Amino acid sequence: MNTKIRDLFLKQWKSYFEDAELPIVFYYTDDPGTIPRAGLSTEWSCIICELNLVRKGKPRAWNVKSLGCGGARRYFGYEKGMRPNFEYFLSTGIPGEMEGERYIRTPEMVKEIMAGMKCIPAGGKYIVFKRFDQVVGSDEVQAVIFFATPDVLSGLFTLANFDCVDGLGVIAPFGSGCSSIVYHPYFENEKKDPKAVLGMFDVSARPCVPKDTLTFSVPIRKFKKMVSYMDQSFLITGSWEVVKKRL
Repeated sequence: MNTKIRDLFLKQWKSYFEDAELPIVFYYTDDPGTIPRAGLSTEWSCIICELNLVRKGKPRAWNVKSLGCGGARRYFGYEKGMRPNFEYFLSTGIPGEMEGERYIRTPEMVKEIMAGMKCIPAGGKYIVFKRFDQVVGSDEVQAVIFFATPDVLSGLFTLANFDCVDGLGVIAPFGSGCSSIVYHPYFENEKKDPKAVLGMFDVSARPCVPKDTLTFSVPIRKFKKMVSYMDQSFLITGSWEVVKKRL
């Protein structure tokens, strides 16, 4: 990432959002350098919970062996398949054998959803997450991920629509917590008009974040445009000043 963009955003964030939590970023690499590697996973764990340390300024690098959830391995590009009987796991379950999550009405609908999903071509052996203020010039950032409260989200949402005549600068696709911060922003970044992704509606991952927190993930191409608009947007008005006072 261009460090001029990093520094400009940090200055603007402080000016318009004061002490609101800084976002984190993700990128792929074959060599994380001095960034600590997550340990070998021996049991299931949710990456959203593990990112709490990253949000506090402790960057981490994960690979296929340290990601403790099959969903994260798939949505980050390290596995193509899903667990056996996943269509039943996400829906009705199998009577007497497996309890279903009941997020989708039928197994057949799950199969249809999965058939339409592409796989991310992981761009390196490791996926790195770090806080925005720790980004350096060599980091090929894919998306900027905010963990935000409703007032902060209102600002981000409105800024994401600042240059959209259709008012559809933000999407909220169904999916896991990890898909909303990596998978969907990754593929949005490939589009002519990338959208920001509102997420963390995943009931299974909700316990990993405070009750008043959602995610707002911005593909890096859209993020750069949003940063360039901040000083000419509603953020300089009295309307935002009223909201900013209670951030």
